Amino acid sequence: MIVNFIDYLKERPQTVKQVFVGMIILIILWSAVFVDTHHAHTWMEKIPGFWSFFGLIACVVLIYVASWIGKSGIMTREDYYDN
Repeated sequence: MIVNFIDYLKERPQTVKQVFVGMIILIILWSAVFVDTHHAHTWMEKIPGFWSFFGLIACVVLIYVASWIGKSGIMTREDYYDN
């Protein structure tokens, strides 16, 4: 059942992208309307969706840093232990 769902999503990448963009817009709207920024510590926290964007950027940076660390020394060729 889950495999069929994944195949269904693979066949429709544009729809998946639109759904995720829509979810990001909903999060920003939720943040703008319902989140109280009266007690924000910095001016950046008053920007609607700041923590959503901060989390997204932090996640992307973490992925690229982990990839760079992996390629710079942790990953090795497949036959390393055979020699």
